[in-house]
Amino acid sequence: MTFDELYRTFSPAVCGYLTAQRVDDPEATTHDVFLAVLPRIESLRGGTEGAKSLLFTIAHARVVDHWRRRSRIPAALEYEPDLDVRTSPSAEELAVDGSSVLSLLRVLSPEQREVLLLRIVADLSLEQVAQIMEKSVGSIKQLQRRALAALKKQPAIESWGTP
Repeated sequence: MTFDELYRTFSPAVCGYLTAQRVDDPEATTHDVFLAVLPRIESLRGGTEGAKSLLFTIAHARVVDHWRRRSRIPAALEYEPDLDVRTSPSAEELAVDGSSVLSLLRVLSPEQREVLLLRIVADLSLEQVAQIMEKSVGSIKQLQRRALAALKKQPAIESWGTP
């Protein structure tokens, strides 16, 4: 697989994964991930699955680096809608009131969120996720099961009903 094919195939999923992990600049980080793979492109083994696994291993490491770096920076203040005296709706108000997938993911523990993102957004196997997160396949299954159960209890999900 050439670098161009690799980029076209996996860059949307990598960028989606990084966006869901709330990395400050997901597009730039996506490029960093692919730049890290570029020198290894000739020695990649395992075909498409091997390349995907390597990409998301690097992306996971970038997420960990991002949050470690952020932990050393003073926290920004949250938007407080009660203190906002503006009369027209603001972007912040819409973001706070909107129920999006990202807001649903916030109810999960970081490990549960990570498992769902790697399984669903990255479309990785249980074994690949276990390798990336350095856990057993059984613990990945358990984290996935608990994450899905927690999401099912959310009002936004319960209101959709069952098909």
